[in-house]
Amino acid sequence: MRRIAFLPIDNRPVCYQLPKQISDLDGENEIILPNISLLGNLNKIADIDGLFIWLELLDDVDIIVLSLDTIAYGGLIPSRRSDDTFEQVKGRIDRLCSILSKKSAKVYAFSSIMRISNNNINEEEKEYWAQYGQRIFEYSYNLHKMEKNCAGDNMLACNCAATRIPENILQDYLSTRQRNFKINTYYVALARSGIFDTLVFSKDDCAQYGLNVKEAEELKQMASENVFIKTGADEIPLTLLSRALNSGKYIKIAPVYTNPNGINKISKYEDISVEESVNSQIELAGGVVSDMEHCDIVMLVNNFESEQGELVMNVNVPLYNGELNLPDEPYFIADIVNANGSDNFFIDALFRQKNLKEFYGYAAWNTTGNTLGSAISSALTYYGSKKPNRNAFQLLQLTRFLDDWAYQANVRSQIRDDKENLSNTVLKAKMAPFEKVIFDKFDINKMNVEYKFPWDRFFEVEVNLKNVYTPLPFVDILFCE
Repeated sequence: MRRIAFLPIDNRPVCYQLPKQISDLDGENEIILPNISLLGNLNKIADIDGLFIWLELLDDVDIIVLSLDTIAYGGLIPSRRSDDTFEQVKGRIDRLCSILSKKSAKVYAFSSIMRISNNNINEEEKEYWAQYGQRIFEYSYNLHKMEKNCAGDNMLACNCAATRIPENILQDYLSTRQRNFKINTYYVALARSGIFDTLVFSKDDCAQYGLNVKEAEELKQMASENVFIKTGADEIPLTLLSRALNSGKYIKIAPVYTNPNGINKISKYEDISVEESVNSQIELAGGVVSDMEHCDIVMLVNNFESEQGELVMNVNVPLYNGELNLPDEPYFIADIVNANGSDNFFIDALFRQKNLKEFYGYAAWNTTGNTLGSAISSALTYYGSKKPNRNAFQLLQLTRFLDDWAYQANVRSQIRDDKENLSNTVLKAKMAPFEKVIFDKFDINKMNVEYKFPWDRFFEVEVNLKNVYTPLPFVDILFCE
């Protein structure tokens, strides 16, 4: 039995619920999470002192996967809002290191490189982002582009953006960035000292240029062999979990794309190509990129040809068109035609299959990195498990189809377009037709599903499944008609 302690970014379902679902795919695993009340949310920072107590009391664990942002700032969102000094943050990290030094567990840690969102939405940023967010993005983008390309027009654009930002606000923003970057450089030194077996810096919601991309380049130059810089955020702890569980197995994954001509395109909220993102996520999760002839498992990537859709922002692109020919080998699916939800045409083609043999999972949530990382982590953990738990696999896949397809690609826009208020009752009613489709395909006789809006907003939903009856031998047959 492997005992894994897991400290999430915050209390969202993909951060708290999903790692447990992935760990449970192997009956050899026991995952230990802090009480959810200790974690932060959209408007509350984590109980850092309570989490220190939780860490101190951990006994006889083999693996620790932890979000450094949670300990340093109280969570991912507080890392962008916190006014704590460098000394205050460093003091917490030093206390963390003192605790970890007394454990015999391998430590897999990650920290975010502070994002720069290209909008005037301050829901997850400081208050001034509502007025100056896009200008700060433009300033950051053009400043980095100018430094990279030495172009005068970039300097002009940079100066123009800067003059439209009050000096006190720009200075506050830059000082917050500098503090976070200085903390990240401190983590690099700690990794060299051996505190972390693996350390990842995540590039969250980034573009081709920006101060965040510049910081990533500088961190890469400082990094030792156990330090990685990866595009993404919420999926990084999942890939680290997979990396820990699959250490030494070298499971070979062959990526196959529905649009091979689009593999060099860049997804929304990312700064590297689809192919680079796929290969990077496979390697971080503990897999090996392979070809079809030599692979253990196929990764079917439903990718866009020229531009990625964005369902939250109503950016629509051509969807899957044609018959779906599934591999004969074990395979799993990463659906990235859209950011923030499934490709409905692809799901229709998938559901028309009489059965899905050798199926090892599906994901389509949020960014390309989120989808890839969670799909790869789930597939590797289940494929490499010593005691495969088919009930846990079924639970995980039901959750993903209800969340990624039913809610994200369909119900969310229905509720928003109908100008519905946040209501669990309305949500349940809107989800009911999709439940019927999914449960018919899974041949589920009866199941209770509860939904809620965990952060009191439409962006994410929590799916709780209860009373699963007549579970099928999932890898042999997933859907029946």
